[in-house]
Amino acid sequence: MRLGKSTLTSSIIGHLRKMELEIAVLAIDPSSPFTGGAILGDRVRMQEHATDPGVFIRSMATRGHLGGLSLATPEAVRLLHAIGRQWILVETVGVGQVEVEVAGKADTTVVVVNPGWGDSVQANKAGLMEIADVFVINKADRKGVEETRRDLMQMLDLSDLPHESWRPPIVTTVGLTGEGVSDLWDAVLAHREYAESSGQLLERRTFRLREELREIVAQRLGQRARKICSGERWDELTGSVVSRKIDPWTAADEMLVAVDA
Repeated sequence: MRLGKSTLTSSIIGHLRKMELEIAVLAIDPSSPFTGGAILGDRVRMQEHATDPGVFIRSMATRGHLGGLSLATPEAVRLLHAIGRQWILVETVGVGQVEVEVAGKADTTVVVVNPGWGDSVQANKAGLMEIADVFVINKADRKGVEETRRDLMQMLDLSDLPHESWRPPIVTTVGLTGEGVSDLWDAVLAHREYAESSGQLLERRTFRLREELREIVAQRLGQRARKICSGERWDELTGSVVSRKIDPWTAADEMLVAVDA
């Protein structure tokens, strides 16, 4: 499951722990521009669960990955599942036009918005309709909740969702107090039941593994490319490009011919 608000995530942790469920949270933070590590903002906001042995919280850096999910994320999820964590929550850095890759990367995707979030046109541009399995209007104790609910319902009515498919429910919560969290979790469980019965769950997990394999291959090829771009031949071709004797594309082809040989 993917979330976007740390305080709400903390309330969900508390709700699950009341049911004596062991869980893990991967908080995906923006990378530090200096060290490349996670800034740890989300982890700081979940301090009340830090000493609970039934809760594992780990901040992970985006590592410059535009989608917000580095290749290490699915590997961490697999490890946490192997050691028996019953639920794994992945809190992303947020949703934007370059961050819609969360779609299909989780069994259930929860999109969290606040009252006064903006208009439905911007939401559609950001790809919210494509990634949301459950909508949450957090901070529902503020003004604008009904307007936000209306906007979301209009988006759903105008979407191209098949009649028999899952229609994302809209849940209101107050992350700070935990109000509405039980309703949110009921919506998550309802989606899990639908995904299992419809075959969607198997499709998503298959898609995730295929994409992970593709990313691993791309990463390995990137490592090979960095290794190739060195040495005397590389320096010679670079010099030819700088002096405009050949164009960069021709130089790249010559470099790759030498590798294939």
